[in-house]
Amino acid sequence: MDDAALDELNSLRKSIDNIDAALVHLLAERFKCTQTVGRLKAAVGLPASDPDRERIQIARLRTLAEEAELDPAFAEKFLTFIVAEVIHHHEQIASTGCARDRDA
Repeated sequence: MDDAALDELNSLRKSIDNIDAALVHLLAERFKCTQTVGRLKAAVGLPASDPDRERIQIARLRTLAEEAELDPAFAEKFLTFIVAEVIHHHEQIASTGCARDRDA
């Protein structure tokens, strides 16, 4: 690999690293919000899961993915994975008053 190609590769990798860091921080902020939602749901007796909201969010994310030229199926899998973790946290909050990862 010549120097120009190596420089471009390193530059692209640095961009990817920065995007990955931003994703982690955004996910952390999202989970802070969902922890608060979980505590509110537990306080008022709502179930951990809200299938109607989840369906709406999946449809919204698929549309956003299409607009961003990202595979909508991938976006759906990504959100489904996150929602499953959120539901798990909400169930923990409902049963113990805290979520294992943040509040224990």
